[in-house]
Amino acid sequence: MNLKIIKNFFDSKDLQIISSLNLKKKVDDNKSVVYHNKITKDGEIESELFSHDTLNFFQKKYHPIAIKILEELFPEKVKLYEYSEFHLVETGKNFNFPIHDDIPNKLLSGVIYIKPEKNSGTVFYETKSGHGKNIIEWEVNKAVFFSRVERKTWHSYSGDGISNRVTIVYNLMTSDTKKVFAIEGKNNIYGRLRSFINPYLFRFFKKTI
Repeated sequence: MNLKIIKNFFDSKDLQIISSLNLKKKVDDNKSVVYHNKITKDGEIESELFSHDTLNFFQKKYHPIAIKILEELFPEKVKLYEYSEFHLVETGKNFNFPIHDDIPNKLLSGVIYIKPEKNSGTVFYETKSGHGKNIIEWEVNKAVFFSRVERKTWHSYSGDGISNRVTIVYNLMTSDTKKVFAIEGKNNIYGRLRSFINPYLFRFFKKTI
């Protein structure tokens, strides 16, 4: 799997802005909360955490970097870009997200580690069963990007059992999943069905662990 790892992704002032945000949602030890923030290529914004000015600023500053990464990892997908997700995710210390590959709407998937100083990073695998493990260790302000491919870009993450884990999930997105599957050389009908079913399987999994 091709990964793009960037240390010190955010400028120091921008990292301070994100790190200092007042996160008001309660986070149980075994759960996670997401603060959703979205901006389209036409500048339309939906945000529950950042001001519109801040999200516009981040888009103008970091979008060229993200697009360049997508051009490097999967250039055929660049033309499908429609909007960016700039979610802040806080996960409880005992939270575990099992091995999965991302939904086809994600052209570029990225995570930037925000705080604390030490926690657990992201684990990538060669197979869904967990073989060929590649651990990207936690380091504040380190970014990890990849472009998902159906049933190939397996990964997982979890808390370290000590403290909550705060990240920015920075994704470049599309609604045209039919073209995504065509570019990947995958079956559109099967892929869409699998994408629909997977969230329900995940919720079932969480109830059984």
